[in-house]
Parts: sequence; structure tokens; C-alpha cells
Amino acid sequence: MTSSLVMAGVAALALTLANPASAEDKALTVVSWGGAYQASQQEAYIKPFAKETGTKITEEEYNGEIAKIRAMVEAKAVTWDVVDVDTQTALAACAEGILEPIDYAKIGVDRSKMIGGDQFDCAVPTILYSTIFAYDADKLKDGPKTVADLFDTKKFPGKRALQKNPFINLEWALMADGVATKDLYKVLSTPEGVDRAFKKLDTIKKDVVWWEAGAQTPQLLADGQIVMGSTWNGRIYNAIKNDHKNFVIVWDGQAPDYDLWAIPKGSPRTDLAYQFIAFATKPENQANQTNYISYGPANTEATPHIAPDVLKDLPSAPDNMKNAIIVDPQFWADKGEELRERFNAWLAQ
Repeated sequence: MTSSLVMAGVAALALTLANPASAEDKALTVVSWGGAYQASQQEAYIKPFAKETGTKITEEEYNGEIAKIRAMVEAKAVTWDVVDVDTQTALAACAEGILEPIDYAKIGVDRSKMIGGDQFDCAVPTILYSTIFAYDADKLKDGPKTVADLFDTKKFPGKRALQKNPFINLEWALMADGVATKDLYKVLSTPEGVDRAFKKLDTIKKDVVWWEAGAQTPQLLADGQIVMGSTWNGRIYNAIKNDHKNFVIVWDGQAPDYDLWAIPKGSPRTDLAYQFIAFATKPENQANQTNYISYGPANTEATPHIAPDVLKDLPSAPDNMKNAIIVDPQFWADKGEELRERFNAWLAQ
């Protein structure tokens, strides 16, 4: 009996040495945000990667809690291998040292080809979604074309919906006041610039319906309660495609933001995590994701692989990016709390 066990152990060891990529090595846990977004990742990345590499992928969902990543890393018990993070988490978790610094050589992509790639040392941009504003073409035959029109209550009288947050509203206010997109954060970094933005917001304050959930703007438009309103591009695209609404997105001043892939510090499967991120960053695979959700690929080399009728509705389409705001996440990480306090005080006045 003992001899049989020894022989079995020797045989197992020999098998392991002959095949180091054991089933455990070929297991990966990928964490994202659930819903239609994670479903698009399943089709474009998770299922094809599992099939191509023989990796068993476990999926989990979360709500972006940095505390969960921190707790795993501090306990040296990391069970998440690849995590989809937002820009604030990417910056904050990198500064805390709880994400692996990214080695782009292991991904096999030129960092300069990744929109926003130069802003993040511990995460790789994967998609762009965007804050835009839109109108109902059934109600406005000659609708707004620019951010300045959003603030023009004489030409376009009526209510407009804006997010109950200074984020992007301050940038748009400065744009409407004549500041070029490339200079927005230079101006907004000064007390005078902040005062200027709030002064411009004063001009439409009484005409604004403030929203807190992205689904509100499409509903307000459909009900005729507003003449135009801001939200995320996917919300309007969904209303157009699935609810057959005649809504029009105004891409001037769109503010793309990113989701990014990150690897928690201390993952025992870092090499496999890199393989997954490399797979998910390939141009053709990023292009494939656009067939499932109206978010743009972060890899600029994906654009030629996207069907023209799909590309026109993406934030990353060259025509849509012409006057886009390149959001400075570090500015908002540094100044966000202070500006939100002032914004809330301004709302209460």
C-alpha cells in the first residue's frame, strides 16, 4: 500500500515536471462590472482566450471597490488576477502600490497607440465611453451642434439635463466661454478659471434639470421635459437602437473616459494575466467588442477593423474625436473633492 502511494506520488511529480502548465496554472480570475459591459467582454475576450489557451476563467463582479483590492494585497491573499478598473482607481491604487506596474513589452503594443496610455503606469486602457449631450430630432429639427449651443438659452429655450456633479460641467462651461479644449485644465487649475466656469454655469442654472442616474436623460428627452441633456453615449445609443428613438448625439466637447485592465500586486498568476491583457488589447479583438457594446477601443489600431456603420457611433471615431476633451484624471483626483464641495454649495444657493 505504501509502495503504491509512493509510486503514485512519483508518477504525479513526473507528470508535473513534464507538463508545468498544470490545470491550476491555467486558471485565471477576471473581475469586471457586470451587465452588458461584462457580457461584451465575455464574447470579445474571455471565451476566445479560454478556448485559444485552454485557460479556465472564473468571472466575478464588483462595484469598483478599491478596498477589496487593498485587503487582498495587504493580506497577501490575492485571488483576483485581472481587474477592470476605472480611472480614479487606476491612479489611486497605483499610488498605493497595490497594482503591478505595467510592462508594455509584455503586452506587445506600442503604448503611444493606446488612447490615454501615457496617463497610467499600473493599468492598460481597454475601452472609451463618453459623456456627451443629445437631443430629440423629432422635437428639434435644427438641433444644437456645439457645447456653446448647450448654454444658448435664447436659440434653444427650454430645460436641459446635466449631471449633478462638477465633472465635465466645469469643462463645458469654460468651452462655452471660449476656452479651447487643449487649455481647459490649465485654466481650470487657477482660482480665476474655476470662478469663470461657475459664472458661466450661472447663466443656465435656472434652466437645468440635474440628474444622478444615466437612464434619466433618455427618459426626460422621450417625455419632452428637456430639449437636450447630457449622459453617457451608451445610454443614448441604446435608446436609438433598442427603443427606436430619434435622438442625436452631439460629439462636440465629448469627454471620453476609460476603463482599464489592472493586475493586483502579488497575483500568483501575473504571467497569465499579462497574456490575457495582451489578448484583450489586440486591435482585432478590441474591434470585435464594438459589435456587442457602443464603447470605443482604446487601441487606435483597432479602428480599421471596425465596420463603418458601427464606428460612426463610437466615441473613438476620428470624426467624433475632433474636438473631444481629453479628461485629466489626475486633476480630478487632486481637485475633485474640493470642486464637488464648491459645486454642492453653489447648487444650494
